Amino acid sequence: MNFLDVKTDYAFKKVFGSNDSKDKLISFLNAIVYENSFIKIKDLDIVDPYNIPMIKGMKDTFVDVKAILDDDTKVIIEMQVLHHNAFEKRVLYNAAKNYSVQLNKAEDYHLLNPVIALSIVDFKMFENENIINRFKLLEKDTFINYSDDIELIFVELPKFKKDENQLNNIKDQWIYFIKNAGSLEYVPTNLDSKIKEALDTVNEANLSKDELEAQHKRKEFISIQKLAIMKAKDDGFDSGLEQGLEKGLEQGLKQGIEKGIEQGIEKGIEQGIEKGIEQGKKEERKQLIINAYRNGTPTNIISSFVDISEEEIINLLREVKDLRDI
Repeated sequence: MNFLDVKTDYAFKKVFGSNDSKDKLISFLNAIVYENSFIKIKDLDIVDPYNIPMIKGMKDTFVDVKAILDDDTKVIIEMQVLHHNAFEKRVLYNAAKNYSVQLNKAEDYHLLNPVIALSIVDFKMFENENIINRFKLLEKDTFINYSDDIELIFVELPKFKKDENQLNNIKDQWIYFIKNAGSLEYVPTNLDSKIKEALDTVNEANLSKDELEAQHKRKEFISIQKLAIMKAKDDGFDSGLEQGLEKGLEQGLKQGIEKGIEQGIEKGIEQGIEKGIEQGKKEERKQLIINAYRNGTPTNIISSFVDISEEEIINLLREVKDLRDI
């Protein structure tokens, strides 16, 4: 058996956004959104159901499924394969837009219904171990709930590591299905009946030629986009590394010269002081020798108390103008 990769927009929309997707979508949302809640979805309406011409015309790497629940909550379900810089802002913008467009002019705010933006992403977004992260409007310090009207939910597929024998509940099964359907060769026996129906929906043997062509083109398009992003990152890294090395060498040389000059000056001063002290001692000793000789002290006696050989003393005294007759 071969199954479509549900992470592509075509297969995702076919599973969750078709006219016959209602029961599967209810099961999926109850598992992901309302897992630990006493509230469960009993019915929903799918907005703008999937069709092949619409999918063929898609030029983005995401697709969304919109549904109105039985309590009038609107859910926007999105499968996003590639991460881009503005993704987080776009999710928030789409949720806010879908919330605000509910009202016409002069209508009361109490008519606004909640909006849930559910994003399934094929990349890591947050620095934690949670596979599912949920965000609402809360007070910053005491976490008082301001409103449940806008909720953002993210499912990060790369963090899900379970195999088919480790699926503990229907939530695990749905995430496993979305992440792995494209690589399965059979239908695991431990899956819920709705997930088995979903696999049947994306079984390539049950698809028309047009549907298979649409899927393969979308998968190819996404692969090209991934490669383009990887190349851009690699080029950026190489360029950044080259510029960084060049800048680093330049700054390092400059700092090295400055540090060298600074240390050279310090060393020069230090050595100059030492040299000056040494020279001063030599001059002091020379003057002591001259004075001692002028006072009639023999050169052999002078040698004994200044720790210089008699020959060196005689040579030193010969350099003195008025003592050259020595």
